[in-house]
Amino acid sequence: MNAGDSILRLADVTRPIEFDLSRPLEVEVGCGKGRFLTARAKANPDCDFLGIERMLERVRLFDGKCRREGIANAKVLRLEALYTFHYLLPAHHARRVYVFFPDPWPKRKHQSHRLFGPLFLNALWKRLEVGGRVEFATDHREYFEAVRACFAADARFEEVEPMPRPPEVWTEFETMFREQGLPIHAAAWKSLPADDSPLAPLVIPESAEPREGVVRRSGASSKSGVQ
Repeated sequence: MNAGDSILRLADVTRPIEFDLSRPLEVEVGCGKGRFLTARAKANPDCDFLGIERMLERVRLFDGKCRREGIANAKVLRLEALYTFHYLLPAHHARRVYVFFPDPWPKRKHQSHRLFGPLFLNALWKRLEVGGRVEFATDHREYFEAVRACFAADARFEEVEPMPRPPEVWTEFETMFREQGLPIHAAAWKSLPADDSPLAPLVIPESAEPREGVVRRSGASSKSGVQ
């Protein structure tokens, strides 16, 4: 990875991304402007970092932050997270995956668009190293409980204590929620050894596609990946 070139541009989105497998990898879904991930990258120069972000302006802001601060070990990819995890990441290489304040799609008719579900957990487990962790946070209590139930039903994951996140790496919306006294719910899980069968081809009806970063709730509510 080279400083000044943090936007990951894929010539062929059907070919897996090539990573230096001698270096650990951490991935953030909905990395926004990169406040959290760039702080991790600066603190861990021996590790590579990948942010996944759908919104072009945030991708450009992430890139600008890396250029200004000379961060060479972080990249940002403008692509859908489920597809990226299913097809583009190396098997059992990521040591951590972060998903902070994804859109909870609170209306029942929209909940099929939520990121967390069996398809994502299959791909997530396949990309995490054994013992690798996924860190999750949200202000939406119902979504938090739904995600915990999803992991609890999957024997490939074990719930563990979430990592501490100091105020200097909070997203803009987490900062706003905390200033308003709203509760923040956080959890983490580690990957366990399990049957390592190949992932089946990804087939998703349009009505059930995860759409993190596309639609936002109004008012005091989560904004997926905003930093």
